[in-house]
Amino acid sequence: MSSRADSPPAGWAEAVRPIDFLLQTFAVAEGDVRKLIHDPIELFTRMVQPVLWLVIFGQVFTRVRAIPTGGLPYLDFMTPGILAQSVLFGAIFYGISLIWERDLGIVHKFLASPASRTALVLGRALSSTVRSLCQMLIVYFVAALLGVKFLIGIGPFVGVVAAVMLGSAIFATFSLIAACVVKSRERFMGMGQVLTMPLFFASNAIYPLSMMPRWLRVLSTANPLSYEVDALRDLMIVGGKSTFGLRVDFGAQIAALVILLAIATWLYPKIVQ
Repeated sequence: MSSRADSPPAGWAEAVRPIDFLLQTFAVAEGDVRKLIHDPIELFTRMVQPVLWLVIFGQVFTRVRAIPTGGLPYLDFMTPGILAQSVLFGAIFYGISLIWERDLGIVHKFLASPASRTALVLGRALSSTVRSLCQMLIVYFVAALLGVKFLIGIGPFVGVVAAVMLGSAIFATFSLIAACVVKSRERFMGMGQVLTMPLFFASNAIYPLSMMPRWLRVLSTANPLSYEVDALRDLMIVGGKSTFGLRVDFGAQIAALVILLAIATWLYPKIVQ
């Protein structure tokens, strides 16, 4: 291992010009996106899960009428949650690619480069949003066929794109942190399975906060997924309304991303140790 890899992250020891930081970030993101383009099957398999939730789970629970949705049909209420769930499930396993690249020696080359460590992490988080935006389109398409009433307009659509990208970046960064901690593909897969279900069910994705016991409501308000779902419900669905308010929704997601980026930047060099 080169001594460069053991040096403090670029951007900590010396200032990095904003234009250089952006170029480094987009270069890392482009490399990851190219891999996705060459493996469209992986993207297709990620699209199957939200379709099954909408077509099977949503159709069944629409008939139950036992979940208070504020006057919304349950399928309309659930659709933003399923979109957020597909973003979560796609991004939470993103860190395994970092372990593969560590084993192939690619991470060592990145660490030996003059690129900012923050740019290396943020570039990966940014690339994960491409997969999530593809999932967003399929959810819109299938839900529209099932009769979900969407808000129409550039403003709401841009807001949905922003919420999806933020959510994907948050959980992809969280996944990179997990990869840096466990450093093993087998342990990482086990950790991913353990994390996804609590994050999903301890949120407002498929039932409102008002149904939760007090302790679960506290956990839900500390869960970034809840704020993503809350924003999507307001921006996607006719009659949908944010519980926290869009400023709080986006503010909480941005704060979570900044904190996770700082942790991931610090841990990133430790993946090779």
